[in-house]
Amino acid sequence: MLTDAEKLLRGAADALPVGRLAEQLGSGRTLRVKLGIDPTTPDIHLGHCVVLNKLRAFQDAGHLVVLIVGDYTARVGDPSGRSEERPVLSPEEIERNAETYRRQAFRVLDPDRVELRHNSEWLAMSSEELFGLLRRFTVARVLEREDFAQRMEAAQPISTLELLYPILQGYDSVAVEADIELGGTDQTFNLLFARDVQQALGMEPQSILTMPLLIGTDGTRKMSKSFGNYVGVTDPPEEMFGRLMSVPDSILPEYYLLLLDEDLDADRHPGDAKRELARRLVDRFAGAGAGEAAEAAFDRVHVRHEVPAEVPEVEVEVSGNGEAHLPAVLAEAFGVSRSEARRLIEHGGVRVGGVRASPERLDVPAADLDGAIVQIGRRRFRRLRLLGGKPG
Repeated sequence: MLTDAEKLLRGAADALPVGRLAEQLGSGRTLRVKLGIDPTTPDIHLGHCVVLNKLRAFQDAGHLVVLIVGDYTARVGDPSGRSEERPVLSPEEIERNAETYRRQAFRVLDPDRVELRHNSEWLAMSSEELFGLLRRFTVARVLEREDFAQRMEAAQPISTLELLYPILQGYDSVAVEADIELGGTDQTFNLLFARDVQQALGMEPQSILTMPLLIGTDGTRKMSKSFGNYVGVTDPPEEMFGRLMSVPDSILPEYYLLLLDEDLDADRHPGDAKRELARRLVDRFAGAGAGEAAEAAFDRVHVRHEVPAEVPEVEVEVSGNGEAHLPAVLAEAFGVSRSEARRLIEHGGVRVGGVRASPERLDVPAADLDGAIVQIGRRRFRRLRLLGGKPG
C-alpha cells in the first residue's frame, strides 16, 4: 500500500528538497499548500488542471490550499518560458480574468478548503519596504534562471521589472506562510527562489512539488491556447469530447496519469481508452451524463457521418444580385476571416449540404445556400438563413 507521500508524488516531476515532503506529511499537522496564478488570460484548460488535480489530492488528504490570485504580479509579468516581456494588462482586465479563473478552478478544487488571497494585499508596499526586500538579493542570483540566460545570450532585452518577478512571487510564500508550493516544471526556478526569500526573512523554507507540462492535442508541444492544441474546461461537451478523441495514442498514458490519476492498461485498445478518458473528463466539467451524450453526438458526426441533431442557425446578409460569395458567407456565419475561409475551401475543408465546396466556384446562387447546412472542419456546423439576394 502506498504511503501518503507516495500517493501525493504520483505523476510529479520533482519534490525538493528530497525527502522533505515526507517529513512534513509525517508531522501530522495541516499543511498550507500554495499555488499562485497570474490572471493574464481568462480561461483555463486541461494543462492547468494537472496542478489543480494535485492540489485537490492535498485537500483530500486533509490539507489547506492557499490560492493566490496574482493581481499585483500580473502587472509585472512572469518571464518563465518567455523570449520577450509580457504585455501589460489593465486592473479591470486582471480582475475579470481572475473572477473567471476562480470559477473554473473551483470545478476541481473544494472551495471549503481553499484560502483565497490576492497578492496586492502585501505587495502594494511602500518604497521603503520594497527597497528593504530587494537589497537582500543579487542580480547575479536572479539571472541564473534559464530563460534570462538564453535571452542575454541572444541579445534580447530584459526589463528591470522582470527581474523583480521572482522576488515578488517569493514574498508571496512569506506572506501566506506556505509549507509547500506547487507549479509546473517551467516554474522550478521561481519556486526554489521562494525558499531563498523565506530563509532571508527568517522563515522555515517551503518544499516544492513540480508537475509535468501536459502535452497538447498535437502530441508535440505543451498545451497552450496560443498553439491551438488545448482543451478548455468550459468547452461545449461535444467539442471537448472531439478534441480529446484527437489526442495521439502515444501520450494517452500521460493523460490518464496526470488527469485521472490512474495508470493506463498497456493492453487496452487506444480507441476504447480514449473514449473513456473523454467521457470521464466531460462528465467532470459538464455534469454526469454529459460524456455519454457527447460520445453519441461524436459518433453521429464522425462515425456515421450524419449531421448533428442540433445545428445552430445563423442569418447572413448577401447582395441583391441573387448570388452569394461563399468566403464572405463563411466569414459571417463562423467568425473566420475571408482569407481563412478561402483557405479552408481550397483544402477541401468546407461542405455545403454534404457536398465539398469547389475552390473554382466561390460565387454561388443564394437560393442554393438558403436553408443549407454548411460544415467547416470536422466539428463546426451552421444552418444558413440568407437575408437579401434571393430572387423573388
